[in-house]
Amino acid sequence: MSGLKLITAPAEEPISIAEAKGHLRETSTGQDALIQGLIIAAREYAETYTRRRFITQTWELLRDCFPAFGIEMPNAPLLSVVSITYLDTAGQAQVLDPSAYLVDIKTVPGRISPAYGEVWPPTIAQMNAVTIQFTAGYGAAAAVPQGIKAALQILIQYFEQRDANAALLQAAERVLAPYRVVRF
Repeated sequence: MSGLKLITAPAEEPISIAEAKGHLRETSTGQDALIQGLIIAAREYAETYTRRRFITQTWELLRDCFPAFGIEMPNAPLLSVVSITYLDTAGQAQVLDPSAYLVDIKTVPGRISPAYGEVWPPTIAQMNAVTIQFTAGYGAAAAVPQGIKAALQILIQYFEQRDANAALLQAAERVLAPYRVVRF
């Protein structure tokens, strides 16, 4: 999605080097840097595929204006909205009072809408007039569903193989399928 920028990367990975090495049956420490890279690549692939974030991350979403109704948020699960800022009709930056909007973290994807009796404020007709900073993810590695962790192990094996087996990629995607965010 254009207008989406990572502000704070995850502080850890969903699986450790030791877990990945166990799955790969690797015992030496000489490959740790490579395996760490494979873990990151697997997480990034799986996050893109599922449209989810696994470990808590802070993101910034840019919009040209407020929509007529609610805003469907990318990067499920939505944990919180840090702030909403916008350029008013005079081009001045304003912070929207949190009491003026509701944040739905229970649905997937999460949503933001004006509070009862409120409407979105008018903005200047300019690109990127609205900035929403938010956090998404399951929390720490321990909170990541086991199915996602299993898929990451399969993806690490797929990326590690020099002659990549397409069946491994298909298996990982089948395991990730129930976690995939579908937009209607």
